[in-house]
Amino acid sequence: MEKVLLVRYAEIHLKGLNRPFFERLLVDRIKQALMPVRASVEREQGRIFVYGIPEENIPECTDRLCRVFGIHSLSIAQCVDKSWEAIRDAAIAETKTFAESAPVPTFKCFARRSDKRFPMTSEEICRELGHELLEAYPNLRVDVHHPVLPVTVEIRQSNAFVYTGEVPGAGGMPVGSNGKAMLLISGGIDSPVAGYMIAKRGVMLDAVHFYSYPYTSERARDKVIELTKLVSRYAGRINLYLVPFTEIQMTIYDKCPSTETTVLMRRLMMKIAERIAADTGSLALITGESIGQVASQTIESLCVTDDAVHMPVFRPLIGFDKEEIIEKAQKIGTFETSILPYEDCCTVFVPKHPVTKPKVDKLRESEALVDFEPMIEKAIAETERMDIC
Repeated sequence: MEKVLLVRYAEIHLKGLNRPFFERLLVDRIKQALMPVRASVEREQGRIFVYGIPEENIPECTDRLCRVFGIHSLSIAQCVDKSWEAIRDAAIAETKTFAESAPVPTFKCFARRSDKRFPMTSEEICRELGHELLEAYPNLRVDVHHPVLPVTVEIRQSNAFVYTGEVPGAGGMPVGSNGKAMLLISGGIDSPVAGYMIAKRGVMLDAVHFYSYPYTSERARDKVIELTKLVSRYAGRINLYLVPFTEIQMTIYDKCPSTETTVLMRRLMMKIAERIAADTGSLALITGESIGQVASQTIESLCVTDDAVHMPVFRPLIGFDKEEIIEKAQKIGTFETSILPYEDCCTVFVPKHPVTKPKVDKLRESEALVDFEPMIEKAIAETERMDIC
């Protein structure tokens, strides 16, 4: 008997004639996630099977695949010959630990028979297998409504697979199936969550971060790099662009109205992010903004920010409150890094009384007080790119 990972997908099933494209892309993403293991990945009748994983590596591989977008769930299955004796023995072996230790040892058998040449129907498999398990472990009890342990047999064209239970996956669509977008990532809680949510819809990510050395430290920069790595566990490889923003930021504070500095800073960031995105193949920008969370995230402020660019701006957290965002950050593992007390350039020079209802025309006038174009070109020229994976 060989242990394999049986991978299921859900939304891909709805893709009609395009379904093979999504399946192939998901297989590619699985291979990338398991690259250190050199496993064999095969598609068969709405399932993906991962063979050749050393048993000691199965927990790590399961954890890796649970973060691959497009996977609905997976099971660690025994791959056996399509004989009743092999199926029975595998089910008894799979159930042994549960039967000996579970405080409420209830179970139910399930069967899926894709190969109709198999001599037993699904109903007969369930009935006979339930009998065999009760014979092997007299303390077991059948519960057809709320079993603690589901025991499943799948009869496929090549082999039979026996497993108990499922591990939930990340869901969504395979990364790369819906283009590429540029994430504006800060050192805060929100933007990594926003990147995760857009990547879950199959969008490949690049990321851009603005720093203001010496007003922001190397530790703040390292924090953003670490956050990008955490997001890349789900989104795959990310190109991170580190943009020096000190000159632009100081000019805004020296030359422009003090109440408008935060919104003007956001406009300049968006302009730079859009240019880098256009040069690197991204079709949209992503931010972690939520309506009303801070002064620069009122509807008026967001309209002024969007006026600075032509690309679509995706804001997946727009209707979330802070507690919901924190809960999501904790779930994906970015929260503890996000709350490390290292400043970013958005929090270094916060005006005491920021404008909350800015007007587009007024902000255009304030921005026109300074010729920012040479500074924008300089910042882009001095941008550092890092390959995060």
